[in-house]
Amino acid sequence: MKKKTNKYLYWAPRIISILFILFLMLMSLDVFSPELSAKEIAIGLLMHNIPALILLLVLLVSWKYEIVGGVAFILAGLLYIGIMVANAIKYSFEGYMISYSFIVAGPAFLIGILFLANWLQKKN
Repeated sequence: MKKKTNKYLYWAPRIISILFILFLMLMSLDVFSPELSAKEIAIGLLMHNIPALILLLVLLVSWKYEIVGGVAFILAGLLYIGIMVANAIKYSFEGYMISYSFIVAGPAFLIGILFLANWLQKKN
């Protein structure tokens, strides 16, 4: 029974992070617009996908070193919430803006916690 738990704890953060990165990349498809040229669309796609590409690199490193993924995904969630709070204060504060940030930050926190749990279990 313990061996199955180890396998699930090993694969869960990796699979969830792949789905999370694909979700973030899906959000970049709002770049497509008929009045934009192909060059502008390509630049827009690249700019929108920078956070997802950084998380993809973190995932690749985290595949072997779980502590990196645990810390990086939790920091990414905190950074996103911080940016959303700063934007809400700078422009206009709406309560729902903060709660919407947990849609992105929540999975990042979950992935980070799962990576840390796997790291702790491997360490013990």
